[in-house]
Amino acid sequence: MIRLWFVRHGPTGIKAMVGWSDPPAILDDRPALDRLSSFLPDKASVVSSDLQRTVQTADAICNGRRRLPHDAGLREIYFGAWEMCDFAEIESKDPQRIRAFWERPGDIAPPDGESWNQTSQRVSVAVDKYVARGDRDLIIVCHFGAILSQLQRATGKSAYETFAQPIANLSVTRIDCTPEGWSAPLVNHLP
Repeated sequence: MIRLWFVRHGPTGIKAMVGWSDPPAILDDRPALDRLSSFLPDKASVVSSDLQRTVQTADAICNGRRRLPHDAGLREIYFGAWEMCDFAEIESKDPQRIRAFWERPGDIAPPDGESWNQTSQRVSVAVDKYVARGDRDLIIVCHFGAILSQLQRATGKSAYETFAQPIANLSVTRIDCTPEGWSAPLVNHLP
């Protein structure tokens, strides 16, 4: 069995659609970071997306674990023209598309952005590469959308149902991969 320990990056303090934009994480809660690091397996390797909020979070919880190179395949959904805009701003300009994007996730994409299906495919390719390595435990520090894409894969729920699942900053979602299939015994856990 391979256990994937997905960790959502630390908060950015930005109340907008932050996809491939690159703000830093706010990592001033050292006790929370210490609890998170202590909860994760000591012998696991750590990988993150290449965006600084995940890199900083991974570095803050690494504590001597083997650090793998950053992976752009683990990035958040690319929101294109919606990057760094809040919901109200987007809704005032493109109400039908923003509602369809969240209510009927699949092939609907923001202007010049990425659909849910494209995001899921990109993240799945990246994750499959790590599963093929065969490490028993791997900590993957990434983003809300990336984690949800793999949660949907493990649970078989619809994208709409999966989008309703909260994934808090600094939370852990564990996905177990076996030859018989994937499961998610731990979702959105805050140590």
